[in-house]
Amino acid sequence: MKKEEIKEMTTADLKERLAQMEKEYLQMKANHAVSPLDSPAQITHDRKMIARVKTELRQRELNNK
Repeated sequence: MKKEEIKEMTTADLKERLAQMEKEYLQMKANHAVSPLDSPAQITHDRKMIARVKTELRQRELNNK
C-alpha cells in the first residue's frame, strides 16, 4: 500500500485496516519469537505501514478540528 492509496481511503476504512494490520503484526512478532521468519524485514515493513496509517488518521483528525 502506497501513500496515495492510504490518502484515497475513507477514515472508516483506514481504522478497519489499521486494526487488521496491528493484529497481523502482533501475530507475526509472536511467530518470529518462536521460530525465525523467512523474511524478518517484513516485521519492519509492517511496523512502518502501521505508522503511515496512524499518521494519516491523525492528520485527518487535526484537519477536522
